[in-house]
Amino acid sequence: MNYTHLQHDIKIDELETINEDNMRLYVTPDGLKYPSVTTVLGWLSQKGIMEWRKRVGEEAANKISRQASTRGTKFHYQVEDYINNKEPNLKTPAEKDMFNSIKPLLHRINNVHCQEVSLFSNHLKTAGRVDCIAEFDGRLSIIDFKTSSKPKSANYIENYFMQGAAYAVMYEERTGIVVDTVSILIAVEGNECQLFQVKRDDWIGKYIQVRNDYQSVKGV
Repeated sequence: MNYTHLQHDIKIDELETINEDNMRLYVTPDGLKYPSVTTVLGWLSQKGIMEWRKRVGEEAANKISRQASTRGTKFHYQVEDYINNKEPNLKTPAEKDMFNSIKPLLHRINNVHCQEVSLFSNHLKTAGRVDCIAEFDGRLSIIDFKTSSKPKSANYIENYFMQGAAYAVMYEERTGIVVDTVSILIAVEGNECQLFQVKRDDWIGKYIQVRNDYQSVKGV
């Protein structure tokens, strides 16, 4: 697969990140400070995470979280290299199996607008770093790459849908280019990969509600 990367005249600035009051904030070119979309949505799911940690125990929870974070980071680099027409660095049989499982979905991507760029929206008062914006099956889409130890159901990953919808609004605000589809690609350990696709407008209202609640509590 040889991916086409589209060139356009729109410049997307890299955003500075800072830590204030135990919060990671992005600083816009105008000096505004916005929380990341993952921070906002992580706050929404904080109660469930705390209950899970209590159920499995702190030591086990820390180990699982570290493994998931390492796996996800490696996978993102591998996918990014592949879409940049480079050979991905696959060191272990598990990494090779996971990457090969999602290849059929990666081959439905082309005409790449950008990868791993920081975006922000003054309307949403939110920032973040999007995995990929490209055509999926010929339709421009926010594309997010995830990994999981087991298959997910749609009602379990609503945060992913809201995250993608927020990125779509950020990208339109920065470039004027409308992206109305969100595609979530999940590589599952020892199982078939998963694809979820939703419409931006079905989820952006839900994100705005969460964002407003976050601001009322955190003041940011």
